Formats: sequence, structure tokens, C-alpha cells
Amino acid sequence: MSETTGEARADRLIHVSLDDRGLPPPTPEIEQERRVALFDLLEDNRFRLPPRGEAPPPPGPYRLSLSVRDGRLAFEIADEAGAPAHAFLLSLSPFRQVIKEYFAICASYFDAVKRLPPAQIEAIDMGRRGLHNEGSHLLMERLAGKVETDMETARRLFTLICVLHFKG
Repeated sequence: MSETTGEARADRLIHVSLDDRGLPPPTPEIEQERRVALFDLLEDNRFRLPPRGEAPPPPGPYRLSLSVRDGRLAFEIADEAGAPAHAFLLSLSPFRQVIKEYFAICASYFDAVKRLPPAQIEAIDMGRRGLHNEGSHLLMERLAGKVETDMETARRLFTLICVLHFKG
């Protein structure tokens, strides 16, 4: 189980944990992606629970636990004190193709960094960023009505979803 904690403010995440039990050990590159995504996410994010019906949402800041259960992505959100605030599952099916393509291009990128000139590395990285954006937009669509967030937060969350989807 990995976790990180950040500074407290409203409408943001102050703590994120990933339940990566049962996954193969990450490669050094995947571990680095996870560390950077967690650090960047907690440094700057927008994360708000929308009202449900007449009830106002529990106030932030929030603690988020991400895990994969029965092929679905589980979001468990707690308030600052750790009291449950909201939980939901997202199907991973819509993400499978973009995650597969993202891992493939990441492997090409990590290989290219070791042996190709900067211009070729940049071209591969542009493709990698494009797929990352595609996955982030998809995540924002899937989170609609459940969590309000911005693109940068969605990008970092998408990276963490990929980490939880890593099969070795």
C-alpha cells in the first residue's frame, strides 16, 4: 500500500493512497511515474464532491483511496478527519484500450530515452502525451456527476489508474 499526504485546503485532495496489493512489482519507470503523479497531485489539484439532491456535499479537503476490485476502479473518499464522504466504482472497460496503448508507447519512450536522439524522443513523447490526454478526458467524462475536477488533476489521476492497471 502506498500513500502520500499534502497540505490541507478546501476542494482538494490532501491524501491519496493506492491499494496496489496483488500487483506485480512495478518497473523502476512505473514506480517513478507513480511517485511523480502522487507528488504533483498533492501539490496542486482540484477535487470537489458535487451536491447530491438537496444535501450539500461534505466539505473538503478530502482523502482518496484508489483500488481495483473485481475489474472496477474503486474511489473511496473521506473527509479531512477520515470519515467516509463518498464511494463509487467505475468500470475499467472504457479505459482498457487507451491504457494498453499508453503502456505500449511508454515502453517505446523509455527505450528511446536510452538510445535515440532528442528529436525522435520528442516525437514519441508527443504521442505519449496525446494518449495521456485522451485517457484524462475519458476519466473526466466518467467522473461527471461524481467528482468535479480539472484537467491537470485528471491527468495525474489517470497516471495512478494506469499504475493500478500495471500487469508487469
